[in-house]
Amino acid sequence: MPVPPVAAPRATRVRWWPAAVPVLVCGPLLAALVAVTAAVHGAPFAPDQAVHGWVMAHRPAWAARAAVAVTVTGSGIPAYLLAALAGALAVRAAWWRGALVGALALVSVQLPRIALASWLARPRPPAADWAWTASGYAMPSGHTTTSAAVAVLLTAGVHRTVRGRARRALLVLPALWAAAVGASRVYLGVHWPGDVLAGWLLAAVWAGLLGVFLLLRRRRKTSTGRPTEVQPIEGEVT
Repeated sequence: MPVPPVAAPRATRVRWWPAAVPVLVCGPLLAALVAVTAAVHGAPFAPDQAVHGWVMAHRPAWAARAAVAVTVTGSGIPAYLLAALAGALAVRAAWWRGALVGALALVSVQLPRIALASWLARPRPPAADWAWTASGYAMPSGHTTTSAAVAVLLTAGVHRTVRGRARRALLVLPALWAAAVGASRVYLGVHWPGDVLAGWLLAAVWAGLLGVFLLLRRRRKTSTGRPTEVQPIEGEVT
C-alpha cells in the first residue's frame, strides 16, 4: 500500500492587529494636537505657558547642567549608536546587518517628523529662556521623537535577547530614558510641553506602523510555507 503523505504541523497564526492599537489611539490624538496648533498659528497654549513659567522660576544652574547631560543623548550620534545596538541585539546572528537596520529604522521616523515640523513651523519659546542651544522648528520635538523611537528599538532588542532577572529592569530603562530626554527639552526652555507630547505621539504611531509591517511580513512568510510530503516508493507495500 502507498504511504499516505505526511503534512507539516499547522503554523500558528500571527496576530498583527494588537500592533495597530498605538496607531488607532495616538494617531487621532496627534492629528487633533497638530490641528489645534495650526489653527492658532503655533502660539503657545495656556498649559504650555504655565509649565514654561514654572520652569523659569525653578531652574538652578546645577539642574540645568544635569538636563543638558540627559538631552545630548537623545539625538545625533548617541541616538544612532543606541539604535544600531538595538538592531544588533535583535539580529545576533548577523549583528552588523541588524545594526544597519536599526539605524535605518531611526531614519524612517525622522522623515515624517521633519515634514510635519516644516509644515507647522511652530516657533520655539523665546531664545532668552534657553539654557542650551537649539535649532529648527518646535513641533514635534526632534530629541523627544528620536529618543522615544530608540527606546522602542532597544525594548524590542532586549525582549528578543535578554533573559533572567535583569530582563525586567532592562525593559523599563529605555522608556525612563526617553521620558527624561523629553522632559529635559522643556526644562531647558527650548520646547513647549505640547512639542514634547507631539513627539511622543508621533513615535507611538511610528512604532505601531512598524510593528504592523513586521507582523504582516512574518504572517506572509508563515502562510506561504509549503507542507512537506513524503513521496511513496513505487511498489512499496506494508
